[in-house]
Amino acid sequence: MLLLLDIDGALLLGAHEEHRDALHEALREVYGIADPAAARVQAPGRTDSELVRLIALQCGLSAERIDEGIADARQATCAAYARRAPDDLAHAVAPGMRELLSELAIRDGVRLALVTGNYEPIARLKLARAGIGAFFERGQGGFGSDHEDRSELPGIARRRAGSVGRGGWTLYPREQTVVIGDTPRDIACAHADGVRCVAVATGPFAVADLREADAVARDASGLLGLLI
Repeated sequence: MLLLLDIDGALLLGAHEEHRDALHEALREVYGIADPAAARVQAPGRTDSELVRLIALQCGLSAERIDEGIADARQATCAAYARRAPDDLAHAVAPGMRELLSELAIRDGVRLALVTGNYEPIARLKLARAGIGAFFERGQGGFGSDHEDRSELPGIARRRAGSVGRGGWTLYPREQTVVIGDTPRDIACAHADGVRCVAVATGPFAVADLREADAVARDASGLLGLLI
C-alpha cells in the first residue's frame, strides 16, 4: 500500500510561518509586489505555485507576467526558506505522528511518500529539521514543484512508485493508494485521481469539514486503524 502524506496540518503543525514569509519575499523580489500579505488567499491545501499565481493576480499582474516569472519565484522561495527555516522543528511534529510513522515504516507492503503543495526542497528541509525526513524516500512523492494543480500530484506520486514490466512502466495501483491530508483540497486531489483519502482533523478544518473523505480521524492516534 502506498500512503501519500501531506505536510502542513497533517505531519507538522505550526511550521508554516517561515514558509509563508519566504513566499512573500519571493513575490516582492521577482514581481515587485510591495505587500503580498495584503492579498486575501486561503493557503491550506494549495500548491506553492498556485499561491504565487493567486496572490500575483490579486495584486494586478497579468497571467503572462506571472508565467514569465513563475520558475524564478520557485527558486527564490526555496532560497528564502533555506535562510529562514528554523534549525529545529521537532516541536512541530503532530502529536502521535512520529509513533505512527515508525509503526507504518515496519509494516510489510507499506510505502510512505509525500503529496504536498510545498516545493520539494522546502518539504525535504522541513521534515529534515523536524527529524522525520528519513521516513520518506527521495525520488518519491508529488510536490508543488512538480505541478501547480494539486489534483495532478497523486498521479505523479503513483508514477514514481510504479514499476517496469513487459508492457512498460506501470503506475502504482489506485486501489492500493491512500492520500492522508487535512483539508478539503487534499480530499479533492485524491478523488480526482481515483484514490482513497483518509483525512485527519489536526489542521484548520474540523471533522465535519472533512466529511467528503473516505474516512476521518481526529488525530494521528486514530489514523492507524483507518489505514491498515
